[in-house]
Amino acid sequence: MLDNATIERLAARLDEAERTKTLIPMFTKEYPDFSIEDAYAVQRAWTKLQLGRGRIIRGHKIGLTSKAMQNAVGINEPDYGVLFADMFYADATPIPFDRFHAPRIEVELAFVLKAPLRGPDCTIFDVLNATDYVTPALEILETRMHRVDPETGKTRKVMDTISDNAANAALVLGGRPIRPMDADLRWIGALLFRNGEVEETGLAAGVLNHPANGIAWLANRLAPHDEHLKAGEIVLAGSFTRPVDIRRGDTFHADYGAFGSVSCQFV
Repeated sequence: MLDNATIERLAARLDEAERTKTLIPMFTKEYPDFSIEDAYAVQRAWTKLQLGRGRIIRGHKIGLTSKAMQNAVGINEPDYGVLFADMFYADATPIPFDRFHAPRIEVELAFVLKAPLRGPDCTIFDVLNATDYVTPALEILETRMHRVDPETGKTRKVMDTISDNAANAALVLGGRPIRPMDADLRWIGALLFRNGEVEETGLAAGVLNHPANGIAWLANRLAPHDEHLKAGEIVLAGSFTRPVDIRRGDTFHADYGAFGSVSCQFV
């Protein structure tokens, strides 16, 4: 692994990039042996910087949950990041476009926990028992580094994304709260509209066969670091649509049918 001084220096670069809305070179370009564990170490160092500035952790996100996305980036497991309280927007709330550099949006389900979840042997049944309710959600993705290197044309790797807090920037919760046993969560689907036109559709089964599987995976992934998911946390289970680019003035509306809808506008 990289030494602590290097990890803290890379975390500081990400922090500066976020605050100045600029893009930095991908870390795998400078460090060809940059590993997944290096990436999570940078993410934890970056998180520590945010906590020192007064930000409050409110939950976690899970990404790269579909087989298609995992195959595209050459990994066999999802990734995760941290959700801070200042990332949350209410349903139908105008969102300042200038907060971001090149945002994208995805359709998800969010799990609100009523009990803690700990690994290493957390199962889907533990997740369902620990969940107060599930609700529709939109995740807003952002990058603090180049997606494509301007010099070489190479795309960023999953390690770059992980270090960059799994590309998370904000989220919107809405729709109808669902008790986890009141519906087969696999069959919850959504239509994502941009400015009145359907851009994406999907089923929650695309998230590791069942969206609760992602929550169990995360609890088990955190266990070696002596971390766990706390009661009251909100966990984004992973997208079941492809990311859609956001433009200033766009209005997004995700229709979950019987489970309600969630929307936002970028102003």
